[in-house]
Amino acid sequence: MGAFLKRWRWAVLLLAALAGGLLFAFWPQPLPVDAAPVIRGQMLVGITDDGITRVRRLHIVSAPITGYLEPIMLEAGDTVARGRLITHMHGLPSQPMDPNSQRQARAALVAARANADGAGAALAQAERDRTRAEALAKRGFMARAQLEAVRTRAATAAAALAQGQAEIERLRAQLADPTGAAGRAEVPVRSSASGTVLSVLRQGDSIVPEGTELISIGNPADIEVVVDLLSRDAVRVQPGARVDFSQWGGDSPLVGTVQRIEPLGRLKVSALGIEEQRVNLIIGFAAGRIPEVKIGYLLVKNIALIGLQSSDYRERKPEVVRNAYEHLFALYTEGKLKPQVMAAFPMKDYVTALNTVKDRKALGKVVITMR
Repeated sequence: MGAFLKRWRWAVLLLAALAGGLLFAFWPQPLPVDAAPVIRGQMLVGITDDGITRVRRLHIVSAPITGYLEPIMLEAGDTVARGRLITHMHGLPSQPMDPNSQRQARAALVAARANADGAGAALAQAERDRTRAEALAKRGFMARAQLEAVRTRAATAAAALAQGQAEIERLRAQLADPTGAAGRAEVPVRSSASGTVLSVLRQGDSIVPEGTELISIGNPADIEVVVDLLSRDAVRVQPGARVDFSQWGGDSPLVGTVQRIEPLGRLKVSALGIEEQRVNLIIGFAAGRIPEVKIGYLLVKNIALIGLQSSDYRERKPEVVRNAYEHLFALYTEGKLKPQVMAAFPMKDYVTALNTVKDRKALGKVVITMR
């Protein structure tokens, strides 16, 4: 054995070195990884798309007549009350006539004067007949019915003359040179609702047709979000579903709720030129409006503002929520925590209690008693 090792020692050393090199080369190396505890949670499946905001109730003030619109002195952001005077409108100024219409009007004026002359001659003859008839009637040589007929012809002739003279005045006014001035009668334009002026669509000092939109009025705090989804995505959404708004300008997302899905779809061509069937999704904010915080009040009072969404804590850290509620109930039992109760309703009036909360009339807690 010793002779064998002595004879083949270099071969054995070479094989050992080769085996060691191969083992070192193929030995698995540790890789850096991020370690975290495994917990059981809820998987959220959502749909992401862009949306726009719009005022929930938009009121448009339109021109009531076709005419001259005086300047509108309101600006966007001004507050108006229902019935407030916005501006006035006047009738249209007279328009110049084309040559053909002028010739027709002059010819009509000549005919009207001729008719008026004829009516004047007929009236003069009717007056003479009436005078003779009345003289004969006094002497008893004419029946009363004949006298009334003569008087009727005289009155008819007078009316025909007046009609002819009025037609002459109408044609003279039509042929008069236009002054360009608007009508004197003023038609007030008033606000149809109370709110804030969102936009002034026409500044005025111009002629506008009837129905022209002048200003829009609404409540900037009462807004909703409209998202147009593909119809195949819209069928996966149900009213009441939660919506998170991100990239709206704040650090944390806003929370909303799907109010309704409009039943009418429409075709829209995408940027790639593909026709898509899309449906509007109407989303309201969870608080009914965009949350507002008066930053100046927080700075003056040295108040720290911390946001908390209890539903997320209840799902992610139920033990923290459980301990917090136990602590709150302990403080209430000891009398150290006194919630402000606005009203207490018996069970039979639960509808009134719910409507109080829904209509945002609650200035504290609304309690339903079981007794």
